[in-house]
Amino acid sequence: MTLTARIRRAFGTHWYAWTMVAPVVLVIGVIIGIPLVRGVYLSLTDANEANVERSIGMNHIPATYHFTGLDNYRAVLTDGVFWDRLGWTVVWTVGCVSLTFLTALALANLLNRRMRGRTFYRLALILPWAIPAFVSVFTWRMLYNEKNGILNKLLAGGGLDAVPWLNDPTWAKLSVIAVNVWLGVPFMLVALLGGLQSIPGELYEAAEMDGAGAWQRFRHITVPGLRAVSGTVILLSTIWTFNMFPVIFLLTRGGPGDATEILVTYAYRLSFVDSPRNFSASATWGMVILAVLALVAVGYRRALRKQGEVW
Repeated sequence: MTLTARIRRAFGTHWYAWTMVAPVVLVIGVIIGIPLVRGVYLSLTDANEANVERSIGMNHIPATYHFTGLDNYRAVLTDGVFWDRLGWTVVWTVGCVSLTFLTALALANLLNRRMRGRTFYRLALILPWAIPAFVSVFTWRMLYNEKNGILNKLLAGGGLDAVPWLNDPTWAKLSVIAVNVWLGVPFMLVALLGGLQSIPGELYEAAEMDGAGAWQRFRHITVPGLRAVSGTVILLSTIWTFNMFPVIFLLTRGGPGDATEILVTYAYRLSFVDSPRNFSASATWGMVILAVLALVAVGYRRALRKQGEVW
């Protein structure tokens, strides 16, 4: 059967489903597709603030930028700044995702047991998810204030020196990771808790009757039972954290210096902060970020397929 015949047969059989999905596909295509195509085009030019089309008062100035091919990509990949930012972005992503997953897994196991006030604890732990991210980040920024922040006041009450949470490169990196973990735990907690509740309780009862200890039950029942859920949330969290612009930008602006600047904040700086604004370089960084995440997603999916978890 030819490809055209297969498409016709699929559409004829599932025409209602295709009709329902079509508006969503169209909207996503407009919202994502057009900016993506525009970004690819700009990354192949030398467009910047001085040569793009613009209007100054009544005067209209046409665009004068030119097609440059892959020159921008060569410049990015041979620039030490890119590799420095990529290194910290990888550390930031791995650190955040690992700590978030382990914390959420521990809390999910605790909240999956029968205990007094379990509903209250569940609501309290999900609360950070309900608060807008920028509100949470601004709150943490006040907590981290070196002179008037609550954290340093608590340290002073214990006779300890104030910590330069956002003014020292090492402390700033630890601080932004802590905030992102705090924001990310609720999502993973809900997903893992749902996965735990889908595991039949009879498996634990049978294992306990056979003499299996708590660690053995966790290793041989909980971990395999959560494998599919874990694979999905880890991949999603990796993509979100890799591009987590609000936490870095609102908390440290990439500082002190450029200590906490990740790839996406640097791309933003090129297009909206630096003068002259370099739109082509910013678009190139965006395309490189997209390529890196695509490679990570493909590699991660292949690893899951080898383990028998296909999705």
